[in-house]
Amino acid sequence: MSNRFKAKFNIKKGDAVVVITGDDKDLKKPRTVLEVYPDEAKILVEGANIVTRHTKPSAQNTKGGLVKKEAPMAISNVMLWDAKKGEPTKVKRTRENGKLVRVSKKSGEVIK
Repeated sequence: MSNRFKAKFNIKKGDAVVVITGDDKDLKKPRTVLEVYPDEAKILVEGANIVTRHTKPSAQNTKGGLVKKEAPMAISNVMLWDAKKGEPTKVKRTRENGKLVRVSKKSGEVIK
């Protein structure tokens, strides 16, 4: 994603999100964000977008075989989870005491 300006996303590492599209779609099961890749507009979500990798035997892993792990997915495929309302929510940014904070649009709570 080579744009002139760096994109700003409302999702950070450690947030609770729900997958809203794809094979792992579940609007009632919040998952944790493991990593955010803003340059590619992708996100790594715990337990979502599982892929299988074939590994060769090595000194650390003498057997080799199949390894299942999470792969990055598009950041547009997830939505922030509002714990107070118990459902996905959009996010707006407002200033509080000179600092920019994320606020849930459904409950009006500040997201930590």
